[in-house]
Amino acid sequence: MIKGNFIDNLPKVYGIYTGGFLAFIIIMAIAEQMGMSAKAIGICFVAFTVAIYAIIGYLSRTAQADAYYVAGRQVPTVFNGMATAADWMSGASFVAMAGGIYFKGYGYMALLVGWTGGYVLVASLLAPYLRKFGCYTVPDFIGTRYGGNLSRLMAVIVLTVASFTYVTAQINATGTIASVALDIPFQYAVYVGLISILLCSMLGGMRGVTWTQVAQYIVLIIAYLLPVFWISNKMGAGFFPHFMLADEVARIGDLEQQFGFVANSKENLAMVPKGLAGITKAHSAVNATPWAFISLALAMMMGTASLPHVMMRYFTTPSVKAARKSVGWSLFFIFLLYSSAPMLATLSKLSLIDPSLPTGIIGKSIAEVQAIDWYQNWNQANLMFVSDFNGNGTLELNEFFMGGKAVVLATPEIAGLPYVISGLVAAGGMAAAMSTADGLILAIANALSHDLYYKIIDPKAETAKRLVVARVLLVVIGFAGATIAAMEIQGILGSVIWAFDFAMSGLFFPLVLGVWWKRANREGAIAGMALGLISGAGYLIWVRNGGSGFLGITQLTFGIFGSAVSLIAMVVVSLITAEPNAATQKMVDEVRVPSGKSILGKQH
Repeated sequence: MIKGNFIDNLPKVYGIYTGGFLAFIIIMAIAEQMGMSAKAIGICFVAFTVAIYAIIGYLSRTAQADAYYVAGRQVPTVFNGMATAADWMSGASFVAMAGGIYFKGYGYMALLVGWTGGYVLVASLLAPYLRKFGCYTVPDFIGTRYGGNLSRLMAVIVLTVASFTYVTAQINATGTIASVALDIPFQYAVYVGLISILLCSMLGGMRGVTWTQVAQYIVLIIAYLLPVFWISNKMGAGFFPHFMLADEVARIGDLEQQFGFVANSKENLAMVPKGLAGITKAHSAVNATPWAFISLALAMMMGTASLPHVMMRYFTTPSVKAARKSVGWSLFFIFLLYSSAPMLATLSKLSLIDPSLPTGIIGKSIAEVQAIDWYQNWNQANLMFVSDFNGNGTLELNEFFMGGKAVVLATPEIAGLPYVISGLVAAGGMAAAMSTADGLILAIANALSHDLYYKIIDPKAETAKRLVVARVLLVVIGFAGATIAAMEIQGILGSVIWAFDFAMSGLFFPLVLGVWWKRANREGAIAGMALGLISGAGYLIWVRNGGSGFLGITQLTFGIFGSAVSLIAMVVVSLITAEPNAATQKMVDEVRVPSGKSILGKQH
């Protein structure tokens, strides 16, 4: 029996939870040996973990604004680091990151550099100072720092555009996993994923999301690392394969040269199901130039420091000092997964193309490959495809196609691991997508309910009414996101990258200059947010419709263009209009003092 304060007992509570989850994995492994079907195992993993998250969300229910919006500002640094890592490591990180590296090679490592390096910007430029401010949301900071409802409204608009783009990708990921695990069509599975997401966040708000995200981090990190270590050891790459990455990549290059990779004709590619890609060179031309690599990494760094759901996590710590320490823990917990994504992509490709391994399929007969159980499972899910394009009956490198989402989810089966590991990976992917979707939907709903409804429309609204509005908005935004996700307009990774670009286009410089430049004023911030978002979105539309980008800025890095316009507009407009009043400038000075009481105090 656990006695005493819940916060004080967190290590014990989550220690018991982790032990229980490991015991569940063992039970499922025994059930598999006793003949339990793969489908039943997949359903049990997804259902069990989602049920646990729902229970945590229910137990964390609250009717207090402080607990709903910022978890009572009492989340310890280590646990906030775990919650932030879960919030951060989305379905894109878990499901699509290794797939991007698998198909595009080292060029996509720019995402890892940018997404990790962004936390250096978060720690040094923003997180402690926004925590010192004492706000509930990012628009709350913008509205109070610059003054006026228009600046607050513009911040809400940018937040909504960026976060909604991001949340559709997460619901897409939950739908992909649910459709495979539960054997239902993707168009219905996205709504199953949505209901799971809402169960975690609707009653408890930030408090419910925080404690759920800690639980989800434990599941996703076990699910990601266990297959990496197991497959590596089984393939002879060592128990800890990260130090062997260069050797294994060179091995892939040798095998590709040995098999003589040949590009497919347009006629052949027309036969391939939409969304699938072929095995490509390990050293892809994607981001091969220094500027292409650097620009993508830079965009992801600035986007990281602009995303509202990331900033919100640091509003929940007890103090300014705790916020800074929490960023350090976040980096550590994120590193555990990100350092393993390139290795998983490498091991996955080796499993398929190395003929010395029992799992290698290149060089085998087409009929033999089509008869393999794992191929049939993923082919039915429209995530794998083979075809005898040259008519010789043997599978060549250019005749195997796979969806990027399948790299992580299918690799345990391909490598011949027990199916219980595939069920575990599905549960991990679900946890990663759900945890980020929780944070994103909450960020949008909180901004609309607190900054639009309470601060602008009805400042006299009682707490109970505000929380009802927030919960209704959660449901509406979630169902809108699921509907867009079901259309599959853009892939998971592409949607996520766009979200970073939208966020940096409109919010990066208004946030940073709001802390570090006293002369920045309301008019400058409004101009920066509006022109940055409009120009960034316009550049994306232009490039997507065939326009030739300039200075090497692509549809994946359009945020660099948008944020440059935002900076110029903000500085010019601030300098040609009246400077902020003395009280505002004094407030900015006080924000940069890393101790003392919050600026907003009890104003909320």
